[in-house]
Amino acid sequence: MTAEKKATRPVSAQRSKAKQPKTKDEPLTTGSLAPQPAASRSIAASIGAQVRSLRRKLDLTGAELADQAGLSAGMLSKIENGAVSASIESLEALARALNVPLTTFFASYEEQRDCSYVLARQGVTIERRGTKAGHQYQLLGHSISGEVVVEPYLITLTEEAKPYAMFQHAGVEFIYMLTGKVLYRHADKAYPLAPGDALFFDAAALHGPEELTKLPMTYLSIIIYPRG
Repeated sequence: MTAEKKATRPVSAQRSKAKQPKTKDEPLTTGSLAPQPAASRSIAASIGAQVRSLRRKLDLTGAELADQAGLSAGMLSKIENGAVSASIESLEALARALNVPLTTFFASYEEQRDCSYVLARQGVTIERRGTKAGHQYQLLGHSISGEVVVEPYLITLTEEAKPYAMFQHAGVEFIYMLTGKVLYRHADKAYPLAPGDALFFDAAALHGPEELTKLPMTYLSIIIYPRG
């Protein structure tokens, strides 16, 4: 009498049936509440928007521009809507009709985004009129466009430094202590700062190091204010 064998599946086969985690990468966001940037347009859509904008500035209808450029009205409409990638010949004809350089069509697509890269100990040393003795400012980056200016500094106070709590300027400022200790004044309050401590404040109020507890000291200072 033979024992009836039970049908079993190999362990590997059973595991393969288990629910697998999704492999598709999902976009991640930072902890910041900053809104997401607008989606980048394709080069065809960017060129089309430029053509339409230039045509309207010259008060031309689509039919008029198409006739001057030797294109059909339908083709011009597709170019302006980014539905087709225009040939170089078509773009050259449109540039002549609009009386602009060919590169004008690519201007918005090639818009640069600010990025500043500074190697260790190679920030620009800032010397300004009124800079206090023993207060060394090293600019770690700069913004060249946009509605706000951001100035990140590495500030060092040497043994020669003297307390000074009368700084005042537009915008806001963020301080992050790296070394040393200080009693930092802002308006009518003073805050003891040690390595790892941070302070964020309205820079229109009087502020600055009121008591230099431990020198030398360094801290990161980021100043943000409206451009112009």
